[in-house]
Amino acid sequence: MNVSIFGLGYVGTVTAACLTRYGHTVIGVDPNDFKTGCINSGNSPIVEPGLDELLRQGVESHRLSATENAEKAVLATDLSLVCVGTPSNQNGSLDLDYVWRVAEQLGKILKKKSTFHGVVIRSTVLPGTVEEVARRIEEASGKKHGEGFGIASNPEFLREGTSVYDFDNPPYTVVGTANNKMRSLLNDLYQKVSAPIHFVQIREAELLKYACNAYHAVKVAFANEIGSIAKELSIDSHAVMNIFCEDTKLNISAAYLKPGFAFGGSCLPKDVRAITHEARTLDLETPLLTSLIPSNDYQIQRAVDWVIGQGKKKIGILGLSFKSDTDDMRESPIVRMVETLVGKGYDISIYDSNVSLSRVLGANRSYIEQEIPHISTLLKEEIDQVLSDAEVVVVANRGAEFAPALSEISDGVAVLDLVRILDPGQQPPSRYEGVAW
Repeated sequence: MNVSIFGLGYVGTVTAACLTRYGHTVIGVDPNDFKTGCINSGNSPIVEPGLDELLRQGVESHRLSATENAEKAVLATDLSLVCVGTPSNQNGSLDLDYVWRVAEQLGKILKKKSTFHGVVIRSTVLPGTVEEVARRIEEASGKKHGEGFGIASNPEFLREGTSVYDFDNPPYTVVGTANNKMRSLLNDLYQKVSAPIHFVQIREAELLKYACNAYHAVKVAFANEIGSIAKELSIDSHAVMNIFCEDTKLNISAAYLKPGFAFGGSCLPKDVRAITHEARTLDLETPLLTSLIPSNDYQIQRAVDWVIGQGKKKIGILGLSFKSDTDDMRESPIVRMVETLVGKGYDISIYDSNVSLSRVLGANRSYIEQEIPHISTLLKEEIDQVLSDAEVVVVANRGAEFAPALSEISDGVAVLDLVRILDPGQQPPSRYEGVAW
């Protein structure tokens, strides 16, 4: 393919070099003549292992060149990758000046081009940015997005120091576009990359990049806070975390990473409070760990606010234990939600077969009778007793009976599903949503 790349910084230079090795012809575009001069001489403008050799091979094979002339590059290519910088402003917002400048530049050039041209945003940008790029190109070119040109989000996942390896061996390639021509172009562009391509909506691709980087930051901060506690207690933090990382069932896995509702139960709230209290006794600041309980509380409040916002009084709750297939209600977030709604005068009815007073025994029965006796009176023995007159239904865990029951919900009933219990192929009720999806 014939590809132009706008921005010959870190991402643009690595992308250009790697694409030429796959047989594509690449023209790099940058207003900085030092960068274009480096590329044209087969030298890298950045320090990155293996990059100089790739650039030299690209230039010698006549597949790689660089120019300050954007029009020349765009008219000679079918696809433009935008890899310009998106630095922070002083208030933390993104500085998108380079992105807007390229968008307007592309629009003016595409006005002169008779064939379809693809525009791909590789720069890290927030959801909605790529749509605004399309709007600006439309305005400058007079062409309609999806006809005269196409647009896509294609975030990069390159680590400095290993970027050439990462380009060749990504976990996946993500393309956000609704345009079939763009899907075809990008499928061809990455056909030699040994990784699955996920075609998603534009905003999903944009947000994914931030989800990844925020999670990486969370991991670094988490490890450092555990390390700080370990150091003060004369514990080998690396020994602890090395074993921690061996758990690929829960710790290093997809477990707990699906947006839904708050955590609860006998372990997580208690243990988070204990470790953060220990940190305070050691005079340590652990901002990440300390934020966990307030963040969890906020999710519960969001659910309460959603119910209040429906303007209805009869609320049916499906599930009371903190998760399905258990009768444990210790620190169940739905118990807290119910207590708040009861206190505000809502008419609540609850069904959870595992928490039925006719079945629950031992410590959990004592917990109901001593800690939440006012809630025990709201429990129903049959699910139909909850659904028959509910104006709002809250699905709080994955009880086996709950998904089939949703098919019986009438159109006027609002459903808040806190666990996304329905499979993608199932038809949801007409008024159906979650607080985190």
